[in-house]
Amino acid sequence: MSTALIVVLAVIALVIIFLIAFYNKLVRLRNNRENAFADIDVQLKQRYDLIPQLVETVKGYVKHERETLERVVALRNQAVAATTIDDKIAVENKLSGALAGLKVTLEAYPDLKANQNFLHLQEEMSDIENKLAAVRRFFNSATKEFNNAVQTFPSNIIAGMFNFKKAEMFDLGGDRAVHEKTPTVNFN
Repeated sequence: MSTALIVVLAVIALVIIFLIAFYNKLVRLRNNRENAFADIDVQLKQRYDLIPQLVETVKGYVKHERETLERVVALRNQAVAATTIDDKIAVENKLSGALAGLKVTLEAYPDLKANQNFLHLQEEMSDIENKLAAVRRFFNSATKEFNNAVQTFPSNIIAGMFNFKKAEMFDLGGDRAVHEKTPTVNFN
């Protein structure tokens, strides 16, 4: 066996090892991102279970806020029905905004805020929202790592060969100014 053939075989072996290593890295990062979203799903399930309880408690006190409550329930149902990560992110952004509006509405009802059932549900909802924020940050961190691998050289070559694409972050979506605006409450 000639030296040239050994060198060629060594280079081919290195290229194959390089391809396998980067492909496996991309797969691990993609799986890490999907696992992070599964953690979000766990918190979302708890949120979905609490929303109907919270809404029923509030309905007893807030009959004229039916539109806000129905919107929250409708968005909750859309969120439960969403099947893809991108669909879930879009609906969750809308649901978070609706829940923020509901919280502002509830501040106008001191009797409701004193109700023990409501207080317990509100504490649980607040706890879940905090956990959701934490798992969303982890998801976005996993997504950033994945996107960096998909877009940086030399792993972007392997990503292109095996159809790995940049993934969507879990953010406010849409018009940021709309999400940052404080909801207004009008009882007229």
